[in-house]
Amino acid sequence: MDKFVVRGGNPLLGTIKVSGAKNSALPCMAAAILTEDEVILENIPQVRDIETERKLLVSMGAEVELGYGRAQHRTSIKCALLSDPVAKYEIVKTMRASSLVLGPLIARTGVARVAMPGGCAIGDRPIDLHIKGLEAMGATVSYDHGYLEARSPNSGNNRLHGAHIVFDKITVTGTEDLLMAATLAEGETLFENCAREPEVTDLAALLIAMGAQIEGAGTGTIRVHGVPQLHGARHKINPDRIEAGTFLLAGAITGGDLNVDCCDPSHLGALIAKLEQCGVKIDVGTDHIRVRSGGDLKASDISTEEYPGFPTDMQAQFMALATQTEGTTTVTENIFENRFMHVGELNRMGANITVNGRTATIRGKTPLQSAAVMCSDLRASASLVLAALVADGETILDRVYHLDRGYERFEEKLRGVGAQIRRMGDVFGKK
Repeated sequence: MDKFVVRGGNPLLGTIKVSGAKNSALPCMAAAILTEDEVILENIPQVRDIETERKLLVSMGAEVELGYGRAQHRTSIKCALLSDPVAKYEIVKTMRASSLVLGPLIARTGVARVAMPGGCAIGDRPIDLHIKGLEAMGATVSYDHGYLEARSPNSGNNRLHGAHIVFDKITVTGTEDLLMAATLAEGETLFENCAREPEVTDLAALLIAMGAQIEGAGTGTIRVHGVPQLHGARHKINPDRIEAGTFLLAGAITGGDLNVDCCDPSHLGALIAKLEQCGVKIDVGTDHIRVRSGGDLKASDISTEEYPGFPTDMQAQFMALATQTEGTTTVTENIFENRFMHVGELNRMGANITVNGRTATIRGKTPLQSAAVMCSDLRASASLVLAALVADGETILDRVYHLDRGYERFEEKLRGVGAQIRRMGDVFGKK
């Protein structure tokens, strides 16, 4: 099992490039199910979740070709024949995005059998909003031995039909899943209280390129006019805003001078504002952000919210930064109920953090020390790396396979800007 060894003390200096967004690529790969034609996706990150999605599509009968060499971030998908519309548990047990194939499968084939999602143990991600939406569109959904089974209406042309769907709570995967289902439904579907994340907008851009009729993506209200069929398309995946944010925090916590390139600054407004409140110097370009030390860091409270608020996927990394700020920081987690598992590991490194319900209190400017720590989920792993970058001595991080799910060549990119970090064990992607 792979480990990271990190020796702290080096400021990060230079330029680091951001990969494509894993959370955009996964629904866009699922969208290929909606057509018999070839869908070509560019800027695909090389991370474990993408490989899992590839295996899932292949198991259903799809042809998936990964690029090599200079085209290594391009993937072509052709779902001409979906012989087995089942998302098998043995494939999706490590990936929380398995529910994203539910909508496109039933819309395209009339039937879907999907194992309940796995992935990070950061809290409940109820799939009931997916189910309620599909039922409103005429589907019959049942639960059988850990699988959801959905079937389209038996009457008429067996297509799903349009509906008026108001999400009880904002859900990114629910919005994406039902948006894909609605593209092939008969009539008009109106969604309200939709997620506004850039990943939803990115998916909608691909679907429109495939011939879907969608209005309002990126707002709380989305209207879809169903069409009989979709066609192939070529689409470039958005840059990963969470990876970009993680590197911004890495530059800030180490007191470095780091240029985060190939990103979209408009997706990072909430984080940029917080960094500036902490006293970090930020220079924003069209596709890059430069972060520089402005002297002593100052505490600033955060409360996670749906986009465009402060993202839950940046909470753990920001908490690592808060251990090095002057004063006391409160972090309130409003999205997931079990997303403070990194706190115990940060405290093992010398942090002073207490948790009361959904709020963590960080007493800052504490010197961190090296320790053996355990990664519990994707973003917690990143927070421990950030802490290790400023800790005294050599920190060993176990179970970094969590990090490999969502960050491409993470240690290599950090090493390229001065971090002392290396991987022990079997390198991901090689035998």
